[in-house]
Amino acid sequence: MVYKPVEKTDIDKTDMEIISVLLKNAKMTYGEIAEKLNISTSTAHIRVKKLESLNVIQGFNLKVDFAKLGMKLTAFIGFIIDPKLHKEIAAELLKIEEIVDLHHTTGNFHMLAKIICRDSDHLREILQDKFTAITGIEKTETMISLEEVLHSY
Repeated sequence: MVYKPVEKTDIDKTDMEIISVLLKNAKMTYGEIAEKLNISTSTAHIRVKKLESLNVIQGFNLKVDFAKLGMKLTAFIGFIIDPKLHKEIAAELLKIEEIVDLHHTTGNFHMLAKIICRDSDHLREILQDKFTAITGIEKTETMISLEEVLHSY
């Protein structure tokens, strides 16, 4: 999939193709990128460095199979919070190591978190001990992931 930039920048079709390739496999070497896109290795290197300097590429992520580390349960927690305390609540939630993604959202929830934990007992501990200790969280709704179908970043 090739993405289109939202605003006019120095990004061209080749840059977008490089981004698309790296989204599928961030470990690709410059040579592999060059071969896949039929460009020179030095062009691939220069373009990736340019994308990094423009802050379009902001790093390369590590995808971990948490189940192999004993963390077998993924859940999403929707939070209804006191909107006046959103910064304080976010700061407290960021301290919880099981949270791997946290978003301010529109819709039914003010915030949405993705958490990785060992099992349902561990999930219960997080819900009862960690979330209830945070002032301003008024309600949570938990959704357990049965299967990750797509992870694109």
